[in-house]
Amino acid sequence: MTLAAPRPHARLTALSSAPRRGLLRTFPALRESNYRLYVASQLLTNPAGWMQRIAQDWLILQLSGNVALVGLTVTLQLGPMLLFGLWGGVLADRYSKRAILMITQSIFAASALVLGVLVVTGLVQPWHILVSALLLGLATVPDNPARQSFVVEVAGGENLRNAISLNSTVFQLGALTGPAIAGVSIAAFGEGPSFLVNAAAGVVAVLLLAKMNPTTLSAPPRVSREPGQLRAGLQHVGERPEILWTVVLVGMVALTGINLATVLSAYADSVFASGAGGYGLLSAAVAMGAVIGSVASARRVRVGLRQLVYLAMALGLLQVIAALMPTEALFVPVLVAVGAVSLYYLTGGNTLIQTTVAPSMRGRVMAVYIMVFFGAQAVAGSLIGFVADHAGAQTAMVVTGLGPLLGAAVVGTILAHRRGLRPRLILHDRPGRGFVYVRPRDLHRAA
Repeated sequence: MTLAAPRPHARLTALSSAPRRGLLRTFPALRESNYRLYVASQLLTNPAGWMQRIAQDWLILQLSGNVALVGLTVTLQLGPMLLFGLWGGVLADRYSKRAILMITQSIFAASALVLGVLVVTGLVQPWHILVSALLLGLATVPDNPARQSFVVEVAGGENLRNAISLNSTVFQLGALTGPAIAGVSIAAFGEGPSFLVNAAAGVVAVLLLAKMNPTTLSAPPRVSREPGQLRAGLQHVGERPEILWTVVLVGMVALTGINLATVLSAYADSVFASGAGGYGLLSAAVAMGAVIGSVASARRVRVGLRQLVYLAMALGLLQVIAALMPTEALFVPVLVAVGAVSLYYLTGGNTLIQTTVAPSMRGRVMAVYIMVFFGAQAVAGSLIGFVADHAGAQTAMVVTGLGPLLGAAVVGTILAHRRGLRPRLILHDRPGRGFVYVRPRDLHRAA
């Protein structure tokens, strides 16, 4: 019996479908059509948003010559979450998250368009950038809790862990490509096109959100207006240790450990003298590592508080090591490691909270998480800018490592105490080897 050779088009179909099957195995959340539309919108807005972020930071630095103003734009963009973040979570629980995202994305697009026109026409002033940053910060108040809690609606609860990892991957792919494109665009055409591209991406994102099928969304019942909803959200956080200590730890990490934009702009400007292209390269190095971390997190089976403590400690140590690197060739690989560990940590914290929170509280709890995350960065934004301006970029990089190290020490000590654990240093467990580990306190006393 003679076997017929497979037809060419059948072989091509099989080959072309293999990557798709592999992608679906890694990210099964993509089987949901609404989630695919959501991811498509993120694939557009994330790199475009990073283009604007790089252009914004570089533009205000060039207009003012003051790196501290770069930190001020971070504070203005993140500060409103510190003041009004809880109300944003209440809105996310009361109203359609899809409608909220369509409104906020429209605001982002309009702001980018106005600023882009001002830049192209040569009328832009530093205060225009600061006002735009504040407007974006105010729109972020309802946008972020709605965006975070909308993931479970478009992906389904069974795909939540995977969807969070994919979202992080998409975000970091944008952070990888956006700064690189912005660096080339700024060098060739100036800062204006970065803002205009972001405006166009925002319009398309609104159209993709409008195309979703609302009947297939896994939306929880909306919370009706009643007194005490903010207090109920805070009480829900306090009653669940997994949520409480994750929020505390992420706040201490975000206080300095995530806020690298100011430091990297200072490195590109004063340490390596590499200009806008160098700033984009350093930002892309962090993003490249973050992509590695987010893809690894997609295969993570479980996450716990102890793992988060270890990751925070590793992040702080890597940032201190980065400050010791004398050349850009050595600095960039450490930045890649910083990006991988930070994203693996942040994805783990987000996943732990989202899989622990009650569905009716998701918007408010995620608002607390984001408020602490962004608020800590807002508090430290101007501080790190001041340190970079007066003490140098290397000192500022050391400062960024202090928050994660302090957070790991404080939360780790509290958890060890609550669980009856005590660290011990074993100097001669094996010849020439020693390590630190924890054991139950009662066993320690018995020994």
